[in-house]
Amino acid sequence: MLLHAILSDPPIMIVAMVFLFSVFYTVRAYRKVGKNLKIIDIFLSNFKKTDLNYRFNEFDEWMCANSYVAHLWLEFKNTLVFSESVALKDEANEIVYKEISSTVQNIQTTEEPGFFFNEETLVFKKYNYKLINSFPTILTGFGPLFTFLNIAIAFGKVDFSNQTTTIASISGLMASMQIAALVSVIAVGSSLIYILLENTMYAMICRPKINAVEEKIAMLFDNISSEKFLLELLRETKIQNNSSSNLVSSIPDSFQSAINSGIASNLVPYLENLIFGINQMSKQLKTIAKKTDDVDDLF
Repeated sequence: MLLHAILSDPPIMIVAMVFLFSVFYTVRAYRKVGKNLKIIDIFLSNFKKTDLNYRFNEFDEWMCANSYVAHLWLEFKNTLVFSESVALKDEANEIVYKEISSTVQNIQTTEEPGFFFNEETLVFKKYNYKLINSFPTILTGFGPLFTFLNIAIAFGKVDFSNQTTTIASISGLMASMQIAALVSVIAVGSSLIYILLENTMYAMICRPKINAVEEKIAMLFDNISSEKFLLELLRETKIQNNSSSNLVSSIPDSFQSAINSGIASNLVPYLENLIFGINQMSKQLKTIAKKTDDVDDLF
């Protein structure tokens, strides 16, 4: 009789339904998060720091296409620093620029990757985190709520009109008090069970995967402080300015050498041929003039 009353009691049924819904919702949310984190983890495992420079377009396209991390990646990508070349000194102690090789890491970030890819952004914001945290409070709150509600209803049913009805109503009051107490026990017990299940599921499904993703993202991108980045940028700018100044200062000498070389190789032979042609024309003109004078003398 008591078991039937417990199973058919509306407050107990409400507590049981809320408990089952909270467990179902939490399992569904954590499994969805774990599935997406596993996909990201597998993708990140295909890349290394040394080859990310050459496969960055592939990395970028996949991250932008993945709706789970696309907005995080777009924000993080704005902090990346790309270097096209590195400044080195040759044997003559002069600055030269060498292209990045597979042994040089040229993608750095001015912010820690963990600032963007962390437990808050990859897990908590992917479901109703506040609702899951409120389930234990809701279940616990149902205990005193339904307990006092049952007691109030039971006291309202007490009938003191005669001895028989009074004894019967008191018996019903005691039974209601027992069920009211069980409501609190079941509510608090379900809250404790839910907390235990929720922590266990999070530790098994989400925690290892989020740690793996954070670790692999941090391994792919080296962190460089904003101050160090500005210093490197200033130093590279000075090196390029010096190279530009040396190039500009060498232009007149190079131009003069080119002109002298052009004159020596092309213009001098042309002028010699021109002078030779003029001399030949001059001789011919003198010959013609001499013939003309001889004709004039005859007449």
